[in-house]
Amino acid sequence: MTGRPNILLITADQWRGDCLSATGHACVRTPNVDALASEGVLFARHYAGAAPCSPARATLYTGLYQMNHRVCRNGSPLDARFDNLALAVRRAGYDPTLFGYTDTAPDPRGMNANDPHLTTYEGLLPGFTARQLLPEHEKQWLSWLRERGHPDADSRDIHIPVGARRGEISNAATTYSKDETQTAYLAGEFIRWLGEQDAPWFAHVSFLRPHPPFSAPSPYNDLFSPEDGSHFARAENHETEQRSHPYLSYAMPRVGKGGFIHGATGSVSEWQASDFAAIRAIYYGMIAEVDAQLGRIWRALKETGAWDDTLIIFTSDHAEMAGDHWTLGKGGFFDGSYHIPLVIRDPQAVTRGRVVDRFTSAADIFATLCDRLNIEPRNALDGQSLLPFMEREAPRTWRDAAFWEFDFRDIANQEPEAHFGLQSNECNLAVIRDERFKYVHFAALPPLLFDLQADPMELNNLASDPACLSTRLSYAEKLLSMRARHLDQTLAFTELTEKGPIRRRP
Repeated sequence: MTGRPNILLITADQWRGDCLSATGHACVRTPNVDALASEGVLFARHYAGAAPCSPARATLYTGLYQMNHRVCRNGSPLDARFDNLALAVRRAGYDPTLFGYTDTAPDPRGMNANDPHLTTYEGLLPGFTARQLLPEHEKQWLSWLRERGHPDADSRDIHIPVGARRGEISNAATTYSKDETQTAYLAGEFIRWLGEQDAPWFAHVSFLRPHPPFSAPSPYNDLFSPEDGSHFARAENHETEQRSHPYLSYAMPRVGKGGFIHGATGSVSEWQASDFAAIRAIYYGMIAEVDAQLGRIWRALKETGAWDDTLIIFTSDHAEMAGDHWTLGKGGFFDGSYHIPLVIRDPQAVTRGRVVDRFTSAADIFATLCDRLNIEPRNALDGQSLLPFMEREAPRTWRDAAFWEFDFRDIANQEPEAHFGLQSNECNLAVIRDERFKYVHFAALPPLLFDLQADPMELNNLASDPACLSTRLSYAEKLLSMRARHLDQTLAFTELTEKGPIRRRP
């Protein structure tokens, strides 16, 4: 490969980091992700920086932790002063092109109050050229389905399995086929665009799946059975789980079924163990469906002669609880919401088939691209370049713990604020998690401490155990020091002297 590489950034929404056959999952098989990993590097302990979609993607796109980018929830604007990967690669001569969505709420300052961009969080990250948008309403895909002979594809009811009642958990197949999924649609749009390129390119393919609603076409709908997979990480029952912390007592009953099974009503807490097992089996099938479409993209890159000139990054924005701790979705503090896959395949790198067990963050993606393309970011970044893992051993200063944040404020309705009697800026938590312990610090609720070696399912909170108070203090200090190091450093690395400005970034 000579000259600038092509760059392909792929995100699959809500894909758990343990759901890869390359890392030994009990039943899920992901041959195409595995094939990519065999030619690149798989980061086995990779974590999202936040949840849900907008905060997670803000960390991915800006290289900043939530404490700095301040996208607290879906609908929180992304401050226009921050650099991002699309703007940065544009400075390097690429036209970054999007297939899917970025879930970026625009900075409202300077915009007219009547601008419809201010009515949705599903905006476009500044810097991207949108080739094919596909927000959550999926209207573009539904229109494509109607053209393919599905006259009933006039709403998201198309996700209800054939013969199933609205809101029913069912592993019956959808009316659309495996070649007509949202994933297949976006993959096809990217492949068509690929055939038009005659210069180095940057594409971001942002797949919705395996994000719910949980339903799938044949053969993925019943590829797995409810008995497949490892044991769920959870307490004996819903009630025990909810009693374990005030935040869980508040949040768990408020997770709605409709966010996971199209048309369902009521609380997820009403579902039983068999329901979660049935849903997880469908989720596994949806992962297999996305993996198959990744294989289609790999083939197209090879057939067009682009494979050996393309740097590929495959990851997710955040993960999915998938029945662990008696819940679904993302958020809170459990690992199941934040451990995500990351595979980077750089045809220029000398390392092939390596598995990295060091803790890495979604914030590292932007830093890695800047390093690879010799781009100077326009503000300080919290992430670190991952290139050393593809060229040599990790640097001595590499982090020894994962860090993530979750903000549960509700600016519009003030529901958690009213429930807990807190201000909005008190409705948040931060997690530091290393090989041995996991410490969860709430701004205004009780902390948690888990011994991950003795309690990998995170069921026994040791924060109030007198024998563990020194450990709790140690991790609280570790978290405080980490946050102090990562306070916004944009101008802090600059000093004005008689010889002019001097900048030294670590």
